Amino acid sequence: MSKTVNDPVPFHVNNDVQVTGRTLRQIAWLRLKRDKVAVICMGVLAVIVLLAIFGPLICRLLHLDPYSFNSELLSDAGGLPNGRFGGVSLAHPLGVEPLTGRDILARLLYGSRISLFIALLAAVISVAIGVVVGVVAGYSRGRLDSILSRFMDITLAFPLLLVILAMSPVLEQRVSALGVPDGNSARIVTLILVLSVFGWPYLARLIRGQVLSLREREFIEAAISIGSSDRRILSKELLPNLWGPILIYATIALPGLIGAEATLAFLGVSVLPPTATWGSMLYESVGYFTVDPFYFCVPLTMLLASVLSFNLLGDALQDALDPKAGRS
Repeated sequence: MSKTVNDPVPFHVNNDVQVTGRTLRQIAWLRLKRDKVAVICMGVLAVIVLLAIFGPLICRLLHLDPYSFNSELLSDAGGLPNGRFGGVSLAHPLGVEPLTGRDILARLLYGSRISLFIALLAAVISVAIGVVVGVVAGYSRGRLDSILSRFMDITLAFPLLLVILAMSPVLEQRVSALGVPDGNSARIVTLILVLSVFGWPYLARLIRGQVLSLREREFIEAAISIGSSDRRILSKELLPNLWGPILIYATIALPGLIGAEATLAFLGVSVLPPTATWGSMLYESVGYFTVDPFYFCVPLTMLLASVLSFNLLGDALQDALDPKAGRS
């Protein structure tokens, strides 16, 4: 008997194939891996971080010292490095500094450690304070919310740059009085504290708005209805839904903190010489830009690469964590 057009077409179902769902973290990671810009930025940042971590080891292997003067590598005319591109050679891959002859690569690697340490620790502290204050303000409402919100507004109203310049000497003395060694140790702690104290309100306001929105969701009302404690609601229900904004803010805040340290180095509020940071190297190289531009370009390139990579990674992370984006 011949088949007609309306006859059903037989098909077979493979019961061995298991369909598994993906968590939001898996979906976000898959989206991030498919973003070529994000992958490149993660690679650049990984290289920068590894160079900073293993900087002393690299210097020992290459027999470089960030503090040794090499006057024999300088010309008698103005103390400029011999050769082209600031004295670049096999022994000194990025050249040497004018007047001192110190190796630029060694100073760049050691400076990376301090610049990234200041930015990373300041970001961690500001994120921790901002999350705590934002969650408490958004969840509590009432008078406590009003007090914390006004405190955020007052903190944001301070002119950050002027306050840092005015408070740094006094705060450095207080830090030293608490037992932190004088010199660069006290200055680094002071920079971290100042950047953290004035950096948390931005995240706190963002988290407060997110908590106000999440508080009205059904799963929060269900948790309240079954008698869950405030601690459980905050830790088990609210915080897991805030990781996206927190991660995005952290990746965007880090380049701002790196740039802030470089800016403060221009104003003299940074580590003391001969210790180097990206900002201090950039400040020292400005005076030689016309005669030795390569010296200026080295720390500028490192600063630009890190800041740009963090910003682009933050944008990619925001797209990857967006629940309204297309499914992967």
